[in-house]
Amino acid sequence: MSNWNPTASIETLKARAKIMARVREFFAERDILEVETPLLSRYGVTDRFMKSFKVNDYMGSEGYLQTSPEYAMKRLLAAGSGSIYQICKTFRQDEFGSRHNPEFTMLEWYVEGYDHHQLMTQVFDLMDTLSEKELTPVKLSYQEAFEQYLQIDPLTIENSKLSKLSHELLGELPEDLERDDYLALLFEDQIEPKLGLGQEVCFIHGYPASQAALAKLDPSDPRTACRFEVYWHGVELANGFYELTDPAEQYERFKKDNACRQQDGKPLMSIDSNFIVALEQGLPECSGVALGVDRLVMILLELPEIKDVLTFPSDRA
Repeated sequence: MSNWNPTASIETLKARAKIMARVREFFAERDILEVETPLLSRYGVTDRFMKSFKVNDYMGSEGYLQTSPEYAMKRLLAAGSGSIYQICKTFRQDEFGSRHNPEFTMLEWYVEGYDHHQLMTQVFDLMDTLSEKELTPVKLSYQEAFEQYLQIDPLTIENSKLSKLSHELLGELPEDLERDDYLALLFEDQIEPKLGLGQEVCFIHGYPASQAALAKLDPSDPRTACRFEVYWHGVELANGFYELTDPAEQYERFKKDNACRQQDGKPLMSIDSNFIVALEQGLPECSGVALGVDRLVMILLELPEIKDVLTFPSDRA
């Protein structure tokens, strides 16, 4: 069978275009500047669980298609851009399925002077603007979500009890899993499908400090990070941070990522020196969020799979 034709209908593409026009109107009304940054860079990411697409000959060296425009956008913030947003293609290997495509569209934005709770409100305002139905925000801490759906405290449960529960609920699992692996698997299988059902948009915040990535730790409870994720119809839509501004702490986290990659038998990734220097120059206090556009459009248009909102997914690109 020929795969010349798009998987999204022309009617869907027209509806998607209208959604994107409304997104741009939303940010224009708030005086948030639209920017563009490179999709191809000499640096990838050190994230333990992400696999970047490598380009073998880029400016005489190796390069990487970007998994997120985050580092470049933060360089703009350090240069004095003010609040900014970007709609761009991003790329992640080994992600293909009903909700994943290796090449996908991301909406990422940063608001100066906002903490992560203020940004959650703005994310909800955007979604409420785009939806034809009235939405309701629901906020749960990571701890509250586990207590509500699994009757355990993810911050204090003993590793042995966590492992036992995971095997009981999830069946056979690899032998070399760590604490965060169990928590992530339990969350994805037992909690995520129950979040943000109907017209509720669910915000999960206060992730364990070990899952902080590029977020500040919460000074009121340093066991947790100022990070949130957004769920609608049981689908993860966005990941946001009250951004870490300390260059030394960020560099140490990147080094720790690489140590984990080495432990997992994955290639080490060069740390983005331009990003670290930008942090040294001074990243303004801000919060940022990355939102999956394709998934959002899929839910807004009530379509079952991500391919239904794409022109040519990776299996027919």
